[in-house]
Amino acid sequence: MSNTDTPLIDSDAAWAAFIARDRHSDGRFVGAVRSTGIYCRPSCAARHPRRENVEFYATAADARAAGYRACLRCKPDEVARDRVAVAEAIRLIEAADEIVNLDQLAARVGYAPHHFHRLFKRATGVTPAAYARGLRARAAADALSREVKVSDAIYDAGYSAPSRFYESAAARLGMSPSLWQRGGAGVTIRWTIAATSLGPLLIAATDKGLCRVAFDEDEAKLRRRFAQAEVMPGGAALADLAARVVALVESPDRNADLPLDVRGTAFQEAVWQALRTIPPGETRSYAELAASAGNPRAVRAAGTACGANHLAVVIPCHRVHRSDGTMGGYAYGVDRKVELLDRERPR
Repeated sequence: MSNTDTPLIDSDAAWAAFIARDRHSDGRFVGAVRSTGIYCRPSCAARHPRRENVEFYATAADARAAGYRACLRCKPDEVARDRVAVAEAIRLIEAADEIVNLDQLAARVGYAPHHFHRLFKRATGVTPAAYARGLRARAAADALSREVKVSDAIYDAGYSAPSRFYESAAARLGMSPSLWQRGGAGVTIRWTIAATSLGPLLIAATDKGLCRVAFDEDEAKLRRRFAQAEVMPGGAALADLAARVVALVESPDRNADLPLDVRGTAFQEAVWQALRTIPPGETRSYAELAASAGNPRAVRAAGTACGANHLAVVIPCHRVHRSDGTMGGYAYGVDRKVELLDRERPR
């Protein structure tokens, strides 16, 4: 570490992120180049300087106080502004009675619509419209569990008409509103236990997609989890999907486009979507995951969302580590987490 590197910053890790042009590190620190007098975000596309010419600062303000000026190419001062804009957009979406259209949302936070659409999706893993739909679908699910009449629940969730609910939220719930209201009674879940090199793996799916993938679980636990559903052996109907899940366990570095039937809060779904965007062989801290899900302060909630993940390996929560770089926990054992990560690394 140079004499001027901020002690709270791991300069070796910062330099590695700088060399990798890791955009997930943007906003966590800036790199200041003595030979040019400028500071950059880690993902800056400019030619890399020599290591001995670079020092790191926790914030752009710290770099400016030390006499550096902002890079005109990567515009590091905009990172904080972008995050504030996304946070404000989330607040507006959550406070609105109706879905706010993209033009209105972008205007409220001071960005061009197409640029803000990309910015929001990069930060949260979903588009503004998808985030809003997630909130409304969750509200509908909660209302359906309370209301006697399905129509009352639909209006309570903020839909202008039942037809709008059936166009969007019904597909996300994976079952009809009346079935949801009865705790999923009548929904059919097919299951199997497949042998893998990491141990027995329970695989369960509805007609819509996978609803549970877990090591060390059996039929009894599945029935307790889905107490109101019809649970039956998968047989031939599940064979192909189960084989694809097993292949993903054996080679987690491959890309898998598997049908899913999982639901959570809007933030949980944003976390799960962000997990699926982490490339095989890479990891993120819980803090980075929270930021990707649109709420940089919700580090603990991001960890809870990982714990609520129903689909081991398919939604790769094994790619998340603690902010101090240590491995952290894993619902199916740290040894499995280490092995999955090892299998993803390039040979």
